[in-house]
Amino acid sequence: MFDSSTAPADPLAPLREAVSARLRTTVDDLGTSFEEVGPEVADLFDVAATMLPGGKRLRASFAATGWLALGGSRAAGDLAGAPQIVLAGTGLELFQLAALVHDDLIDGSLTRRGQPAAHRQFATLHQDRAMLDRPDRFGAAGAVLLGDLLLAAAMGELQRALDPLPPEAREAGRRIVQRMMTEVTVGQYLDIYAQSAPWSPDPARDLDRARRVIRSKSARYSVEHPLILGAAMAGADRSALAAASRIGLPVGEAFQLRDDVLGVFGDPGVTGKPAGDDLREGKRTVLVTLAMTRADAAGVDLLRGALGNADLDTDTVTRVRELLTATGALASVEELIGERTRAALAAIDAAGYADAAADLLRDLARAAISRSS
Repeated sequence: MFDSSTAPADPLAPLREAVSARLRTTVDDLGTSFEEVGPEVADLFDVAATMLPGGKRLRASFAATGWLALGGSRAAGDLAGAPQIVLAGTGLELFQLAALVHDDLIDGSLTRRGQPAAHRQFATLHQDRAMLDRPDRFGAAGAVLLGDLLLAAAMGELQRALDPLPPEAREAGRRIVQRMMTEVTVGQYLDIYAQSAPWSPDPARDLDRARRVIRSKSARYSVEHPLILGAAMAGADRSALAAASRIGLPVGEAFQLRDDVLGVFGDPGVTGKPAGDDLREGKRTVLVTLAMTRADAAGVDLLRGALGNADLDTDTVTRVRELLTATGALASVEELIGERTRAALAAIDAAGYADAAADLLRDLARAAISRSS
């Protein structure tokens, strides 16, 4: 089991560095392997490379922690030298990048990690080269293809991670990966449906839908599935996987609720996205939905005018922030984050992990939930 005696001050730092290095190598190797197609396709790999820096490697970290908690390695310091968990972490991070490319296109996001979103990079490339047809169409097509390319790369890395494992662990891992990838797609559809559906006269229905979007689109693939994938790779049985799920889901929900708060209240210099970007994208988060159910007529008009408004100005963002605070929606979401955090910590206590592994998981959970970017 996990041994803290050899763990560095930041036990997961070597793992994150190894995954980052593997990501760069994977993208570089892909680009090299397709040089024969012609110089034009280098654009795909160049844009992919711009997306690699800046990630927190959260999914890789949760997979590694699940692996540690179930005895896949003696110490966190061993992780960078554990090929299976580095490959799994790389595959999870590539899958996230694929999802982000498609999500940014769907939402019309302008930036990602402080730089132009992938579809905007392709559109700019089109303009700079004076190409034919419309830059936005080229940008959208390029982003779809890049997302698909990253998904294929993710599958390759995850397959390489699982292939050497014993049959039961390998099959459990494959089921988790398949469920994760399928559920994110289904959850993304639920998200775009929620953004387009008329507001219900029953506030509980809109809130329920917003909570389901969190679970299916973000919470499970961000935390729960990586955590249980690492556990499964370490040989966890069905009971141990269920215990890990009881940890991962509430952490993932709190993580996404925090993300929703940052999407309106975050500092652009820290988040890498413009202030109020979630409002411009029309996201019906739990935060916004709660405010909509509590606001007076003027407040409802303000929110409806802000949601999905690509030209939203700073003054209106400030007014929406004030409304979210005045209605108590922000405080309620903070209470939900606290409740989900307490549920996750209680589940860690109940799981029976070794003290050092449990402490590492608590620290990782708190860092994911309390982040500012």
